[in-house]
Amino acid sequence: MGELAVVLVSGGMDSAVTAASARADGYDLRFLHLNYGQRTEKRELKAFHDIADHYGVPASGRLVASIAYLAQIGGSSLTDPNIPVAEADLSNPDIPSSYVPFRNAHLLSIAVSWAEVIGATRIYIGAVYEDSSGYPDCRPEYYAAFNEVVRLGTAKGEIRIETPLIYLKKEEIVRRGVELGAPLALTWSCYQSEDEACGVCDSCALRLRGFQRAGIEDPIPYRVRPRYA
Repeated sequence: MGELAVVLVSGGMDSAVTAASARADGYDLRFLHLNYGQRTEKRELKAFHDIADHYGVPASGRLVASIAYLAQIGGSSLTDPNIPVAEADLSNPDIPSSYVPFRNAHLLSIAVSWAEVIGATRIYIGAVYEDSSGYPDCRPEYYAAFNEVVRLGTAKGEIRIETPLIYLKKEEIVRRGVELGAPLALTWSCYQSEDEACGVCDSCALRLRGFQRAGIEDPIPYRVRPRYA
């Protein structure tokens, strides 16, 4: 058994490949999932448990926490039913309506607290710089700063956040996932649908374009499959 790593697993493709990367790095995995009132909360939770089952993570090594107050705070189309989920515009440099204000800080704080208690030395999160034009909490400098906060604010200062996908394009993430045997068919990325992925939200578009550019068929069901390549 190796050192412990807490992996933030939303149930999406990036988090599944991140889990595969942590396993490849030799860590004994512990999975953390956050429910924050998102539209696809139930489907993401199912994907989380399916991925955890795939990696043999025991029930005692899974933490599902609620931060439903993010839905009360609002400000995002993922948590506020009055804000529509916009159709994908992959050339738009502005922050999209799906941005959940400062969400990753909440996720990381819980991960760090749990890591301290269980003795984990690493926290893995599937942040991707390609997404950072829309999401400011996906930038490399954000994680560099957060690592300094963790160093200063924990008892031993030994926990480190790892972002193995941070500089990869989506097609590279797809290829990495295939190489590492990540269970891509068990993942869920759609922002607004829980039965068939919509195919037209930003998350579906980025995912589909990644698979298309990688020349690999996306194994999950879609209502429509536009060409984004």
